[in-house]
Amino acid sequence: MSQLLHTLSYKLPREWEDALDGWLTRLMAAGTSPATRRTRRAHIRSIARQIGAQSPRDVTTEELLVILGRPQLSIEHRRGLRASLGSFYRYCIDSGAIHSDPTLTLPNVRAASAAPKPATDAIWRQILDTADQRTRLMARLACEAGLRRAEVACVHSDDLVNGIDGAELIVHGKGNKQRVVPITVTLATEIAKASPFGGYLFPGKIDGHISPDRVGHLVSKVMPKGWSMHKLRHRFATRGYAGTGNLRAVQEALGHASVATTQRYTAVASREVRAVTEAAAQPVGAA
Repeated sequence: MSQLLHTLSYKLPREWEDALDGWLTRLMAAGTSPATRRTRRAHIRSIARQIGAQSPRDVTTEELLVILGRPQLSIEHRRGLRASLGSFYRYCIDSGAIHSDPTLTLPNVRAASAAPKPATDAIWRQILDTADQRTRLMARLACEAGLRRAEVACVHSDDLVNGIDGAELIVHGKGNKQRVVPITVTLATEIAKASPFGGYLFPGKIDGHISPDRVGHLVSKVMPKGWSMHKLRHRFATRGYAGTGNLRAVQEALGHASVATTQRYTAVASREVRAVTEAAAQPVGAA
């Protein structure tokens, strides 16, 4: 039965819980978002449970290498685990909980360098034809509004607002940053229907809403093997740019940080960002 427990709900030995509590306090003081802290915590709790050590000091570099070296892990997930481990054990050293850091000789995980791989028309049709209503809405938020799985997980009925040009969605992104994404009438209607009495669209036991991992799992289940929910966000970006030719508007819609000085000085009209979401949500085959 223990295998069915959520990674944030099962009990760990006292030394792990104490170290995690102190580490999370440090992360909060550093201004990290609740989503980031939840993800980092889940990483360490999962690793602690897999290794079965009674204390963080009992973990060896070799044990961590076995976990990080599992072939089924994606580059992104491997990088996330590596970052969480480094942060956690730096805290343990600073706090005096341990005197030897098993992460020091772990290899750095290279960033994924593959070209964008947007979900195809056939995959999108498969999702629309086979997914249940809840999973289909999760997929639409990624494919038609460009949301990450963590952003989908915490969508609340209060996030749906009426803008000057039509329906908009307040998106709670990385680093506690919010953005407003114009959405289509049909998507706005589905969001309203999903929570007729108010509250989170996808309720859950952790923080009141479903976990990002669960969102990703549900959507990936209705996609072909080897495809992930994030490829729907690639599809949003690809189709949005193809339909508008405005890369800055796509950047605003996706919530990406600026990477060039000139972009910081370029104003993007809300109607241009709306054109991105309208283009991304066009029916398959539409001009």
